[in-house]
Amino acid sequence: MTLLRVGRMVAVLAVVVAEFGCGDTFRPVVTPINSIPPNPSSLHYALVLSSNGVCNPPAVNQPCDPGASTRIDVSGDTEVGSALVGLNPVHAVLSISGAAVYVANQLEDSISVYDPSGINPVSTVSLPVGSAPVFVATTQVLTVYVANSGNGTVSVVAAGSNVVTNTIAVGLDPDALAVMPNGQKLYVANHGTGANPVNGSVLSVNTVDNSVNSPLAPPGGSSWNAPTWIVARSDNARVYVLDQGTGTVAAIATASDAVVGTASVGAGANYMLYDRTRNRIYVTNPVARTLTILDASTRPATNPPTDPLTVLSSFNFAAAGAPCPGGCIPVSVAALPDGSRAYVASYQTTPNPCISNQPCAITSWLTVINASSNTVSKTISLGVVNPNAPISVPPTFQPDTPVVPACATPRFRLFAAASADSSRVYVSYCDAGATASVSTQPNTSPGTLSAGDYLVNELVAPASALPPGSSGQPPPQTPVFVLAAP
Repeated sequence: MTLLRVGRMVAVLAVVVAEFGCGDTFRPVVTPINSIPPNPSSLHYALVLSSNGVCNPPAVNQPCDPGASTRIDVSGDTEVGSALVGLNPVHAVLSISGAAVYVANQLEDSISVYDPSGINPVSTVSLPVGSAPVFVATTQVLTVYVANSGNGTVSVVAAGSNVVTNTIAVGLDPDALAVMPNGQKLYVANHGTGANPVNGSVLSVNTVDNSVNSPLAPPGGSSWNAPTWIVARSDNARVYVLDQGTGTVAAIATASDAVVGTASVGAGANYMLYDRTRNRIYVTNPVARTLTILDASTRPATNPPTDPLTVLSSFNFAAAGAPCPGGCIPVSVAALPDGSRAYVASYQTTPNPCISNQPCAITSWLTVINASSNTVSKTISLGVVNPNAPISVPPTFQPDTPVVPACATPRFRLFAAASADSSRVYVSYCDAGATASVSTQPNTSPGTLSAGDYLVNELVAPASALPPGSSGQPPPQTPVFVLAAP
């Protein structure tokens, strides 16, 4: 019995010691569960430029109000803020560091500069009266180039200080710029009048000293008619010039500034996208209503060099039902960085064409092209959020968007751009006053299962200011351009 009592006392003492040793705190064993890593898409964003509708062209007896640059974060398609820019913003470029966006304000003869990562002050770079800037480009840390269509010059802006350090005379109506990826040369497409005696021209500028080289000889020994777009290949060996008047894409060897190849895309073609992943060029022609895909890959070296620019495929958007219902006008293209697909933004009006002083509506579409086979895989209506809507017949959903007269004058009635992570395509839709967000990935959420490539949302542009004496709700601004951040 004595041993039993002693054992019990020892057990009680052990429990007491354990209690004091633990500080009367229960300490369970925890198996850590790793949290879900951050979504990389949250690091990506797109910037949408929108203009006040009465400013393009300026309406009689109505003041022009500033445009806006709205940031859309890819994660959640969230509008996180807008910056007030200048009158009629038309084009923008992001600095190499990503710390600043440069916006060309055509009606204000200025460049707006701000940090897109947060709400920061907007700086203004003033240009000479009548400059009418329409294009900005850079591949350099220290310099941004501005094409001034009004006075035939290119302004050289020092990034960081945002000061114009040089003005280069280039020719009549510079319409587009391309800087070689290594920054050694700047190429300028001067649109000109498109008619004799003054045609367009193409020239290059040595960026080290801003000296202008001799104008590039046109293909075939004829003449440049209306060069309207220009892009640089990722290996620095070629730039490609789109001549709207002749309907020709010309391959330029940057070592000699000589034309080494051409391809016909039809007179009226006015936009060209270079897909660096697949080394392809997509060309839209709103006049012929076609899309042409060209092979821009490197060719074996020859002496003299040649670059035949093979046509891989061509699509006729005028044909009913293919590749969009009722026949469409293609205006812009976006290509996913992963190289899987390209997206063509197009529209059609009812009646077609619109008749003066009569109601007219507009419908927009996004045609999906499988890049591996160059075939149309899907056509998405941008008029209603319904991934299961039929696409093989003319639209039977909600009424089409009324045509906004001011949207007939911007360079891009619709403009498409792909996010850097290939998860979204954004389309600025001028007439709708909104930007369409299209998911390229399947939606596997419970109850909402759908395949990829479907309209997710329409993000409404900021409101415009009402003219003095007006009442009611101000109309939304008109989106005219999308810039996807890398």
